[in-house]
Amino acid sequence: MEKELLVKSTPTEVEIALLENKKLVELHTQRNDIAFSVGDIFLAYVKSLRPGLNAGFLDVGVRKDAFLHYTDLGPQINSVKKYTRICLNGPVKGRYLEEFQLEKDNPKNGKIDKVFQKSKPVLVQILKEPISTKGPRLTCELTLAGRFMVMTPFKNVVAVSKKISDTAERKRLKVLIESIKPKNFGVIIRTAAVGKKVADLHDEISTLLKKWDTIKDELAKSNKPRKIVSEVDKTQGILRDLLSDSFNKVIIDDKELFGSVKDYLNNIAPEQAKIITYYKGKKPLFEHYRIENQIKSAFSKTPTMSSGAYLVIEHTEAMHVIDVNSGPKLLKRDQEEAAVKVNIDAAQEIARQLRLRDLGGLIIIDFIDMRNKENRNILYNKMKQFMENDRAQHTVLPLSKFGLIQITRQRVKPELVINTLETCSSCKGSGKVEATALLPEEVERNIKFIIEAYPNAKISLKVHPLLHSYFKKGIYTHQMKWYVKYKKWIALKSDSELHINQYKFYNNFNDEIRLQEKEK
Repeated sequence: MEKELLVKSTPTEVEIALLENKKLVELHTQRNDIAFSVGDIFLAYVKSLRPGLNAGFLDVGVRKDAFLHYTDLGPQINSVKKYTRICLNGPVKGRYLEEFQLEKDNPKNGKIDKVFQKSKPVLVQILKEPISTKGPRLTCELTLAGRFMVMTPFKNVVAVSKKISDTAERKRLKVLIESIKPKNFGVIIRTAAVGKKVADLHDEISTLLKKWDTIKDELAKSNKPRKIVSEVDKTQGILRDLLSDSFNKVIIDDKELFGSVKDYLNNIAPEQAKIITYYKGKKPLFEHYRIENQIKSAFSKTPTMSSGAYLVIEHTEAMHVIDVNSGPKLLKRDQEEAAVKVNIDAAQEIARQLRLRDLGGLIIIDFIDMRNKENRNILYNKMKQFMENDRAQHTVLPLSKFGLIQITRQRVKPELVINTLETCSSCKGSGKVEATALLPEEVERNIKFIIEAYPNAKISLKVHPLLHSYFKKGIYTHQMKWYVKYKKWIALKSDSELHINQYKFYNNFNDEIRLQEKEK
């Protein structure tokens, strides 16, 4: 599979488009003024405890208090609290966590008011960005993410990703990591580590330990809630998580960002630094690669597939509902066979839409009814296959007897919503236009105004083809009437891009003569 990453930068935000086989599958926006990002580590202070919810609200230094549930404390919460307290009160002995004495694990089923006291400090990490009226959700199970591994402070366990199926490779990586990892740091080995040498893995451990040193140093300077360390920006994060041999192009239109990403890639995968390109084209990056067109077609309420079938995507407080419609295609062949084809096409498009819009929570899909049980199983297996490229945690359930598939998908940030509707240039969004019978009089009034304002200008008028025919109709045309009345010839041009009651005036330099719009 061919993967491309396009990065468009503006002074206020960075937009990142991920393409698979030239098709847009993910769209990310990183605003410069955003306060939270998943993976950021904060020094927080307990503001209030809610024993009824078994949760607490923590002050992280911004307007919205953050939410921390007991289940997100993790077994090592006592060690995290102790380390936070030591760093705030004085220098930490030894390098990293070598001389740190781990505390006993916290029980799974306990009460939050037995763990925390009001106004006490603790290190936390952003688990979910603020969604709607909710503040960010926190976890105390800290992680330091790299390309080949994720390090987990205050643990000593080495785990291997389930996606690495080769038993010999799993064993090799586990033995390797256990021999080089520092004390009191656990490691989760990622799929990108397959086949990597000890030097590559050791370099990444050193990089992640430098990040831990930064956390320790920043914590020592703190006495109030604030961000301690930021996750890498989204461009680097996506490269870190997705970079593989099939990733063949990264195109960036900002020189400074291009330089920082190039440096990052030289550190994590020098052999692939050549895939980064600085875009110098005259057209905007997304326009040149027709990303804007894909966005407009994909983010409509009823995205359409090449087969003619289309989806209807609706949102409620509790779930997202997707309805599959065949369009006119279903009548042209055997109904069961056509239903299978449309459903499989729809399943592929739905998997893309979930990634693109970042829909999370419960998703209910109403496919076209199929009577054959084997066909229903084929659709279920195809749906799971199409979802394999989705990095968010998800579960796909088999078709119910009503022909519904239920999907639960991890939600870590707000759903991406892009309004693809445009304001009508005729009515300016009011839903009403001037009576067409009055249009010739309105045009003539504007001609009179322009002639008085610009007596020496050569004037041309562009109108819709139907209006052009109307003005040219008969022997004594409107052009002739205007010439007799105002002693100036108005050149008349047809433009099919204009609406039927839309018109534009131009001067002899072909610059539009803008008229003040009437209030609606």
